Amino acid sequence: MPSSPPSDAGLDVRLRLIVESYRRLTGHPLIENAPRDDTELREAIWNAPRAIVAHGTEDDPVFFYGNRLALQLFGMNFDEFTRLPSRLSAETLAQDARVKLLERVTRQGYVDGYSGMRIASNGRRFMIEDTTVWNLQDESGACHGQAAVFVAQG
Repeated sequence: MPSSPPSDAGLDVRLRLIVESYRRLTGHPLIENAPRDDTELREAIWNAPRAIVAHGTEDDPVFFYGNRLALQLFGMNFDEFTRLPSRLSAETLAQDARVKLLERVTRQGYVDGYSGMRIASNGRRFMIEDTTVWNLQDESGACHGQAAVFVAQG
């Protein structure tokens, strides 16, 4: 597992969108002590005490980000995780509930208090709790995907 966050200009823009859309929609900061620049932002999200993941707007959305904790939970490195269709993070039986959740998020902007079962690359199951899922909306309201922040049990 890499000890430092991935770095590129395109990802930095998306990380800023993750943080800013969370604040805009929920009224709360995702990261305490607002980072002053992209380097601090990368480090703060990467080392956050809660898992943070995000996917794009493809027909079958693919994760474009997972922080250090998320990668540990899913048992993947960054390159593997960012090729994973987000639907495959949930067990087959839980995918319908996940779809309904994401539809609610699309309509409402965000949903908090969600819990659900997820599956790691090795088949280990774990429960995500105290989850907030939100739309990645820019200032004009255009949606660029969805993100989630959660804690895990098991």
